[in-house]
Amino acid sequence: MKIAVVAANGKEGRLVVKEAVKRGHDVTAVVRGENKSEARHAIIKDLFDLTAADLADFYVVVDAAGAWTPDTLHVIPDAAKHLSDVLSGTDTRLIVVGGAGSLFVNKEHTVALEDTPDFPDAYKPVSAAHGEALAHLRTLSDVKWTYISPAADFQAEGERIGSYELAGEEFTTNADGQSFISYADFAIAVVDEAESAKHVGERISVYAK
Repeated sequence: MKIAVVAANGKEGRLVVKEAVKRGHDVTAVVRGENKSEARHAIIKDLFDLTAADLADFYVVVDAAGAWTPDTLHVIPDAAKHLSDVLSGTDTRLIVVGGAGSLFVNKEHTVALEDTPDFPDAYKPVSAAHGEALAHLRTLSDVKWTYISPAADFQAEGERIGSYELAGEEFTTNADGQSFISYADFAIAVVDEAESAKHVGERISVYAK
């Protein structure tokens, strides 16, 4: 399967590339400079300069663009918007690496994790940026998108266990009441969805057992 990973030099992007290459997929890294991932092919281009022609041959495009500083947070929703515009009306699927803050904590889906008193103020801006991306995707009917939310504790240097638990729109914890997942195990979930296409047009979430 031909897969393009946008922001493939980032921490999550590199792991998605690694997982996909390990499974024998034909992976192309989309990066602004030197390709530092394990992808054999690369498109050296700013993601906002990508065109429909650039992505026409791929079955799946993974949006792994991230940002943390106030002046770059707009990249998260802007990337999802641009890539969905580029892929509009095509059969190419878009998988977006999302955030946990928009997961719901009640069955009525009226209160999100980011709305709860214990949600750290420091994480609210990035959570809002991810939420904006998801809100945009929900308005689309001509893009085959999937948005994957990680657990609350998304561990960049976490151990690769090799498995994960799948959940839906609601914030879910493991049997010990914990919510965590490593970047490496999240990458497994991304590639699983790329292969299965089981959740097109949906937001799903993943966490460690």
